[in-house]
Amino acid sequence: MPEPVAPLGPANRHYWLALRMAKATGADLARAMEEGEISPSDWADLVQRCRGCAWAGGCDCWMAAQEDGAAEVPAACPNAEVFERIKDGLVS
Repeated sequence: MPEPVAPLGPANRHYWLALRMAKATGADLARAMEEGEISPSDWADLVQRCRGCAWAGGCDCWMAAQEDGAAEVPAACPNAEVFERIKDGLVS
């Protein structure tokens, strides 16, 4: 029998979580958008992945513990690869 599908989290909450995670890890989403490295569709996908994340509670705790805003993206984040690519300027 297939496992039940968990409902997605609230879009507004996960929009802000994604922004906070980007800031905490030094991924400049505004620059990436301005320079065309990510599109509005990419941004929507990023938020949607966040909405499906089972680690959102851990995400809140992790971000609250960050002080200098330049931490590595936690592997548990479903957007870790995207944030790392943005930080490294490798998003195309």
